[in-house]
Amino acid sequence: MAESVYNSGPRMNEKSGHGVPCPYEELRKMGKSRREFLGTASAGLLAALTAADVLPAEVVEAAEQDPTKEGPAGAPSAYGAGPAVGPEVSTTTFSEAEKLVQISLNSEERTEAAESWRVTMAALYERRVGPRKMPIEESVAPYSQWNPVLPGRSAGPTRDAFVRSKDDAGALPSSDEAIAYSPVSKLSRWIEQRKLTSERLTNIYLERIRKFDPKLRCVITVPREHAIVRAKQADAEIAAGKYRGPLHGIPYGVKDLLDTAGIRTTWGAEFYRDRVPATDSAVVRRLNDAGAVLIAKLSLGALALNDIWFGGQTMNPWLLEEGASGSSAGPGAATAAGLVGFAIGSETGGSIVAPSMRCGVTGLRPTFGRVPRTGAMTLCWSLDKLGPMTRGVEDGALILRAISGPDAGDLSSRPCKLDFDAARSVAGLRVGYFPKWMQEKPATDVDRAALETVRKLGMKTVEVSLPDWPYDSMELILFAEGAAAFEEYTLDRRMNQLKAQVPDAWPNLFRQARFLSAVDFVQADRMRRKVAVEMARIFGEVDLLLVPSLRDEILTITNFTGQPSLTFRAGFVEVSEARSDWAPDPKNPLPKFSTPRRVPHGVTLIGSLFEEGTMCSAGMAMEREFNVMGEHPPGF
Repeated sequence: MAESVYNSGPRMNEKSGHGVPCPYEELRKMGKSRREFLGTASAGLLAALTAADVLPAEVVEAAEQDPTKEGPAGAPSAYGAGPAVGPEVSTTTFSEAEKLVQISLNSEERTEAAESWRVTMAALYERRVGPRKMPIEESVAPYSQWNPVLPGRSAGPTRDAFVRSKDDAGALPSSDEAIAYSPVSKLSRWIEQRKLTSERLTNIYLERIRKFDPKLRCVITVPREHAIVRAKQADAEIAAGKYRGPLHGIPYGVKDLLDTAGIRTTWGAEFYRDRVPATDSAVVRRLNDAGAVLIAKLSLGALALNDIWFGGQTMNPWLLEEGASGSSAGPGAATAAGLVGFAIGSETGGSIVAPSMRCGVTGLRPTFGRVPRTGAMTLCWSLDKLGPMTRGVEDGALILRAISGPDAGDLSSRPCKLDFDAARSVAGLRVGYFPKWMQEKPATDVDRAALETVRKLGMKTVEVSLPDWPYDSMELILFAEGAAAFEEYTLDRRMNQLKAQVPDAWPNLFRQARFLSAVDFVQADRMRRKVAVEMARIFGEVDLLLVPSLRDEILTITNFTGQPSLTFRAGFVEVSEARSDWAPDPKNPLPKFSTPRRVPHGVTLIGSLFEEGTMCSAGMAMEREFNVMGEHPPGF
């Protein structure tokens, strides 16, 4: 930077060796640029400064000219030489602001900052406050992008291969309920063999939605006519020998943050309840191309937070006194209660894992970048992921195959391969675990039994460890990106229309995020890289990790590094109190149960980047050994 008003302190007189006061100190105190100062200084002062060799003669000569004229040709502009803008600030302003960002200035530093803020920093907000306001369209992603693959490393399988299970689906069940709860792996065989029509299956699910959704509040929109037309089309194509694959004719639902052409997409938010997009999101388009039948837009906590949306709270079909967890609450509840064949959820920091745990379904969170998010609501550009929620591990792999791969509308999506074989042996796979975590909450006996199951299946367990770092510090990125994504809605106070208005809901969090430090954002991003290096080290020692699903550290770490995860039911536990994603509210205590309630409990496998095939093979082997997926929520 060119010499400017930031020069301060005594400067030595080269002739006499004595320190003389630098006139720039006075300049700094007056908040003037060098050029402004020279234009108003007296000739006597300038002469004295020249005699002291503080200013060169040519500068004095320029300054004695008309102060409204430009400086000497080629003179650089000085930062902070523009007009003062923005509201007046004081040392008190900075003293209070220091508390928010947890830094400390001394009195001199605080004075200097306050006196210069309006000419050095305030103008940086012109994009937002004007006069030249610049809107940024929702479709514009940040220039910087997160790549989960470290420089110099490769990730993922070298081949594309997909071998589904060869098991005979058996006879078609006699009851609609049994058909509704069947996994896609069986439904697809029955449809392919023409034992079951897509139209009949679609009507089974539509009737179950009509009957059970009032209890669950998991469906926002039912495009009934659209679904029937698509189902009849699927049946006609299959009858004509044009079978598209294992998703052909399968009814599904998507979290209502995925655009659907001509069908409203609300994001669960009051101010978007009548929004109807013109085009399909990339994932919906791919599922439609695979012949699947969209029958439901499923609830999400407003703007992808927890389980409360404009229609109320989505409830857990296993325990109606508690929410389904979020924000993929609707996909979790609808899949668990047999209202759809499968669902698509999304995760930024736990929104596939948590409702999969709560509702006892299987959630597959893909590697960051595998599934394109084009046409999906953005919460966090460097964290958002879309993935299947199903009633079985193989179902998740079937759906992942259909929706993987790059799309021009998502700059973070990338080419990738999927190598999956349902019959692959898992013997010898190295499964890492954290011994301390397995002995502490939220781990349960189900988690510890799962570790023994791993050994029983011939996989090798390996103790691993991570540095004791403040991993939650990376959440600054999530809050900053989220606040940026919804800046307009926060500043014009549309956020105040959302049903959830509590300290841990988005309206307050996005307002608070305006006061986060940009410097700390960069440091959190650098920390993220260090954490990715640690995960790469661990996956140099193991093929998979087995972790307690809701352990805060691993949820944060793996979402930020982009690791894939698979959460699936492993057993049951008893709870004596309803559970909630929301901070405790003494005015509204959660229900307690005199007789503990039996609910599903799952475990989570974490995979290497783009190695979902290996993760699903291990999950299928464990799922068969657990043998607990056949039980369904009572009353549904």
